[in-house]
Amino acid sequence: MTTSADTAVVCDSSQYLPAEMIAAKGIGVVSLYVSIDGEQQRELGVTDYDDFYSRLRQSSNAATTSQPSVGDFLSVWQPLLDAGKEVVSIHISSSISGTFEAANQARQRLIDEGGHGERVHLYDSEMACGATGLCVLAAAAAIEAGGGPDEAIARARQVRETLKMWFAVDTLEYLRKGGRIGGASAWIGGALKIKPILTIDREITPIERVRTRSRSLERLRGYGRQLHESGADAWVVQHIQDLETAELLAADFREMFGGPPAFISEIGPVIGAHVGPGLIGIGAVSWSLLEAG
Repeated sequence: MTTSADTAVVCDSSQYLPAEMIAAKGIGVVSLYVSIDGEQQRELGVTDYDDFYSRLRQSSNAATTSQPSVGDFLSVWQPLLDAGKEVVSIHISSSISGTFEAANQARQRLIDEGGHGERVHLYDSEMACGATGLCVLAAAAAIEAGGGPDEAIARARQVRETLKMWFAVDTLEYLRKGGRIGGASAWIGGALKIKPILTIDREITPIERVRTRSRSLERLRGYGRQLHESGADAWVVQHIQDLETAELLAADFREMFGGPPAFISEIGPVIGAHVGPGLIGIGAVSWSLLEAG
């Protein structure tokens, strides 16, 4: 049986788990790329989110994003494979990013070149941001509990099957400019002034149209209550350039759920380029999926 000592977890940079959590759990990260006005950067290289989002607001062009290269995956996986480990690599939905396909290509190259690619186990989270992050934490917990790749992916799949994260965005304008609007495209036109609530279920999917920011936040609170009543207790809040609102929601949720968050974090440039500042996202799963015991 392959156990925790033999298995490592890798993900891409679009999950936005707190950096200290990634480091503490020994999770490898493959960076995506973002470009504003032709200047491309590795997402992991963008450390000043305030500066990035200021440039995004000021740019007249849509920011663009791109998946990691095959070489980017190999540079993270290879040291783990060389150490004799199995690798569980969990990624953003293949319906909104080419990252998972690039991972498949990297794995196949390793197989073709005798580089132990058969020890790389890929999982398409079919989600993004904190939802993918929760899949990653669940996989890491399964491995910490003594499981191997099969148990890690099974635990990540349980998160996928039980979780939807809702996102309240301030405007559809960035999604429209970036062409990543998915099922919410029907709301484009005269609807750019609405404050939509979206989820990612393979692609960006509309939940509800509301007219005001306060109403969208109230709907997120209502969804939080629904999650709590369903038995979920490991809650998360993510935001883009709106820490104040995130902290207000977090205070409500601490009381509502009766405990601390799984994490609170800011969403970075790759997803932020497509949704813009002002996003607030929430979700919750059972702590049992995130704990080794």
